[in-house]
Amino acid sequence: MAVVFEFILVLLQIYYYMLIATILLSWFPDLRQTGWYQSLVQLTQPYLRLFRGLLVFGQLDFTPILGFILYQFGLSAFQAFVSSL
Repeated sequence: MAVVFEFILVLLQIYYYMLIATILLSWFPDLRQTGWYQSLVQLTQPYLRLFRGLLVFGQLDFTPILGFILYQFGLSAFQAFVSSL
């Protein structure tokens, strides 16, 4: 059973890095037209969409940062759970 949880943890960590890549690459408008960026956005937007519009100050949208921080807390909690098995 621990192997299953460790596999899930690896998948969640990969998704974590995908979130980082999506957030950082969104600052480069030319990359938004590439196919691999569109694939990355399609995978990460369902999670980030949950927080859309919660932290908007003028033209700056801090929503991805909120989603990223909450995901990081959840990942840390799950990692602690897996390591306790």
